[in-house]
Amino acid sequence: MIEDKNPKRTPLSELGEFKLIDHLTEHFKINHKSTVKGVGDDAAVLSFGKKQIVVSTDLLVEGVHFDLSYVPLKHLGYKAVMVNLSDIYAMNAKATQITVSIAVSNRFPLEALEELYAGITTAAELYKIDVVGGDTTSSTSGLIISITAIGEVEEGNEVLRSGAKPNDLLVVTGDIGGAYMGLQVLEREKEVFKVNPNSQPDLSMYTYIVERQLKPEARRDIIELLQKLEVKPTSMIDISDGLSSEVIHLCKQSKVGVDIYENKIPLDPQVISTCEEFNIDSTTVALNGGEDYELLMTISQEDYPKIKGNPNLTVIGYMTEEERGMHLVTRAEQKIPIIAKGWNALNNQS
Repeated sequence: MIEDKNPKRTPLSELGEFKLIDHLTEHFKINHKSTVKGVGDDAAVLSFGKKQIVVSTDLLVEGVHFDLSYVPLKHLGYKAVMVNLSDIYAMNAKATQITVSIAVSNRFPLEALEELYAGITTAAELYKIDVVGGDTTSSTSGLIISITAIGEVEEGNEVLRSGAKPNDLLVVTGDIGGAYMGLQVLEREKEVFKVNPNSQPDLSMYTYIVERQLKPEARRDIIELLQKLEVKPTSMIDISDGLSSEVIHLCKQSKVGVDIYENKIPLDPQVISTCEEFNIDSTTVALNGGEDYELLMTISQEDYPKIKGNPNLTVIGYMTEEERGMHLVTRAEQKIPIIAKGWNALNNQS
């Protein structure tokens, strides 16, 4: 038998992040009753009596997820925590602990790591979570940060991606698109700096969107607000990869369709003006930008009076029967199919 010297090589970019995860985890079996929800949501859910434990982990890699030429290490530490806490809140849970692991090359002195951990410490204090462990090792390719977040939720209060029903309202917190436009500004200033290292960028016009990129906040306040309003979402996800990607996840897991109204998508004035400056369509940015770490949820129409007029929550559409598909309803009242063009780390490699 002649050995095949050219075994099949499938590029990871062909699958994309989520198909890759599905492919690699399809043979995992649940062996313990304590595993309520495994792979496939914002976080895993483990049950140990009346309280359920929620666990999520994220990896941030230099050159893929962040660029240290314009990301201060203290901000990076803070953001790395927020990225993980956001997944816990997307389960309607309370974050309680994190572990922090880093791989670092010898170009980083102790003082640099002290800055990184100062950001992590600030986040832990503000969000009242405990740092309970981690690991450090060396790296040959810059800085890698892995944080695991742990939270808790009362049994029956967890919110998955799979509970949306036709006629549920689609609701988003805050406003979106800011983090992506903040990144565009920082990337532009980096190119200017390369040409003229003496130039000092004036970012005063872009304060809000630059902060959305460098120092996002996880929406713990929304979980507290929903409890106060006595609203339990039927499904929920955080917006890390872009509105289009996240709504597709909700629709696929819940087996529903959606109509999103372009004129309802909340945009900050600074996002709109910066989009005009860069000649980028603001709706495209809102749909595909990512890294806003807002929450996207569906709620029953019966709960609408409870959220009506609340400045933190905007109804941007409603869920339909699965066969009706996923659509953006434009300002001109045209229906355009929604496709995921959001952040895909496997296609966005430096």
